[in-house]
Amino acid sequence: MKLKDYQRLTGAIALIAAVSTMTVAGCGRGRDGASHGGASTGITDSTITLGITTPLSGATAGPGTCTVAGIKAYFGAANAAGGVKFGDGKTRKVEIKSLDDAYDPQKAKANYDQLKGSVFAMTAGLGTPTNRAYRTAAISDKVPQVLVMTGDPIFNDTSQSPYQLSLVPAYPNEGEAFGKLLASSGTAHKVAVLSQNDDYGQGYVEGLKKGIEGASNIKIVKELTYEATDTSVDAQITELAATGADVMFNAMSITPLAIASLQKAQQLNWKPSWFLPSNTSSPAAILKPGNASAYPGVYSVSFAKAPASPAFANDPDVKKFLSDLKQYGSYNETPAFPHCMWSYMAGAILEQAFTKMTEPTRDNFMKALRGISDFKAPLMLDGTSVNTSVDKQPAVSAVVVQKYNGTGYATVENFG
Repeated sequence: MKLKDYQRLTGAIALIAAVSTMTVAGCGRGRDGASHGGASTGITDSTITLGITTPLSGATAGPGTCTVAGIKAYFGAANAAGGVKFGDGKTRKVEIKSLDDAYDPQKAKANYDQLKGSVFAMTAGLGTPTNRAYRTAAISDKVPQVLVMTGDPIFNDTSQSPYQLSLVPAYPNEGEAFGKLLASSGTAHKVAVLSQNDDYGQGYVEGLKKGIEGASNIKIVKELTYEATDTSVDAQITELAATGADVMFNAMSITPLAIASLQKAQQLNWKPSWFLPSNTSSPAAILKPGNASAYPGVYSVSFAKAPASPAFANDPDVKKFLSDLKQYGSYNETPAFPHCMWSYMAGAILEQAFTKMTEPTRDNFMKALRGISDFKAPLMLDGTSVNTSVDKQPAVSAVVVQKYNGTGYATVENFG
């Protein structure tokens, strides 16, 4: 063979090899991040990997740590029992990768960028600003961002993204539930409002105002805000105390500030009834150090059984949860924050979707996740359930208003 003919032949072989490699690579990743064989990133025939960015340090480390512990407890138990049987007939172990964002949006985005190449979906992370920080990128990358712990309604609008769904009731839903209870009391009340100066706080206040709309017996006498980065709200509490309001609506997400607010009001001898959001109303972590028993009533909303409550001491769900939490979640105490229970529920909801998945793709997963109706996840209170098929609503939308009784919460029907 002449040299020129040999060069042409080897060149043709190289070209064919290059084209073949490009074809394989092109077939290996679909529009929702599919890899070889049509499966999406983060799932194989034997495993599926989920990512979490959540605060594991800083002021919100308590609830943030719970978001990892609860879901690890649920899937740790499932994995120990052999794994989860998916709708495609394969049984897979569920792996969790978690990173600390310290409730910092920039860190949350960096964590997402680090995780997105190896996880099937993002889940369970705590925080509105932190989940918002990578929301646009997740939509663009078609990475599911599901059962995250934010009540921001933007995560539930399928017209904006079919790849997102939050877990907990929307902030306006919580605020409205309390507003309706307040309005139905039939007696005159003056309300002081302190809210976080972001979508979190605004959502609660929006719900409160909707709940009391048309109620002539309720008057909001003053509204103040604080920044999530503030280290004190003493000035705001002092100003609100001067109004003489008999109800304090405190839409706050920072644990130390929630405690300090309760303490400061007592120092001023101002003792109104209080409303606290579900994620900052822990009896052990907030109400006890804040001496909440000094007030005529502290109210919040919930959809989960509280293990610390005597009413659930012998509840089978609670017993299994606490056992799993210790054995697989590396959490040896009775949780002071509801987020441990919420993320355990998230695990059960995800398993429901996995059992309905007939293809190992993100598109098929979202179809399965969005098809859950009236599911009673472990630890759910009577009157609540999981419904994921209602557009613009989170996985859990119903809440029960409760009143602190010195040790835990009890369901109430009337304000006062």
